[in-house]
Amino acid sequence: MTAEELKKVHKRGDTNYYVYDQYGKNPMAPIAPVALIALKGARTFSDEVNMALVTRRKDYLGEMDPASIQPGFLREDFHVPVNAFRFSSGEGKAVIESTIRGHDLYILCDVTNYSVTYKMRGYDNRMSPDDHFQDLKRVILAASGKARRINVIMPYLYEGRQHRRNARESLDCAHMLIELDELGVANFITFDAHDERVANATPTSGFENVPTTYQVLETIVRAFPDIRFLHDEMMMISPDEGAIYRAMYYASVLGIPLGTFYKRRDYTVVKNGRNPIIAHEFLGGEVEGRDMIIVDDMISSGESMLEIAKTLKAKNARRIFGVGTFGLFTDGLDLFNQAYEDGIIDAIFCTNLIYRSPELLKAPWYCDVSVSRFVALIIDALNHNASLSSLLDPTTKIRKLLKAIGNDGVTD
Repeated sequence: MTAEELKKVHKRGDTNYYVYDQYGKNPMAPIAPVALIALKGARTFSDEVNMALVTRRKDYLGEMDPASIQPGFLREDFHVPVNAFRFSSGEGKAVIESTIRGHDLYILCDVTNYSVTYKMRGYDNRMSPDDHFQDLKRVILAASGKARRINVIMPYLYEGRQHRRNARESLDCAHMLIELDELGVANFITFDAHDERVANATPTSGFENVPTTYQVLETIVRAFPDIRFLHDEMMMISPDEGAIYRAMYYASVLGIPLGTFYKRRDYTVVKNGRNPIIAHEFLGGEVEGRDMIIVDDMISSGESMLEIAKTLKAKNARRIFGVGTFGLFTDGLDLFNQAYEDGIIDAIFCTNLIYRSPELLKAPWYCDVSVSRFVALIIDALNHNASLSSLLDPTTKIRKLLKAIGNDGVTD
């Protein structure tokens, strides 16, 4: 098979599949068999990733030279069973229940999943982000010296909001990355980090911050086929100064104007470790008659997003869509249900990278953005030591999407 034929075979979906060498001549072999470990709270997402990875490899398996197919290249289930349990005192232990020797290990961890519980002194205790992170370290310790390579996929960056020091305070996120680096983690994959500059804490480690921009826009187009990404009909909104760079990218690649809010705070008062917000001040052009997309890395309580949506509605904005890679909804869904009933918001888009409650998935205003296949592509590429450039830069795919929907917003 020629290099050109191979490229055609592996041109699938989101990106070209790079399994040939830098000269485009010889197929690249995986560095080792893939093994997936899903920590408590990440199993549902990991099952979807596993299914996508199996499908991916079945797609092109028939086109490969049988002699080049390595043992373990394709399995029906790449998962390795692990038991991360707690003693009644609350102490923990991790046991990997199948061989991982010589495997390329990918550990998936969702530190936000509060639905997982364990018994401590007879009481049900919900797992906190700290509990999930401790389990991750236990599994890494159990795998050390046995796996060929250890990779961590942590979609929501643990303590990602505590990434810089403004006063006498801890630098939790940076210390977490240092810990994992010292434990021998080869690659650390996260998504839409609050501030990716935290990677400077471990400058020699493999840290990848993956955007979900394309998957979000594709889901918006599917949910609202009449949407028009036109300069005079839409505006991208940054809810605060921290999200400005993310919103700038959306606005630039879509060719639409950018508006931003800044939080006017009372710096004489400290409440829950923060200065309370007095008002959200808007900086931007004309809002009337335009669709608005408010984009941020996460929706925590959601109060700021809803306050901004109300302000935009008061300025006669048309439809308002909220985008958050991680939908935490820490204060419940009542405020969003009311805002939807009042016509303040039209839809909220969040990814399936973290746990979403059944109530959230049933909400009429919620749209789930699937990133499972995308993660499978990343695992497959890493397993071949292939370039991630085309996966990490969504610009080309977004431009193809815009070309497909045309100015009238109808897909081909």
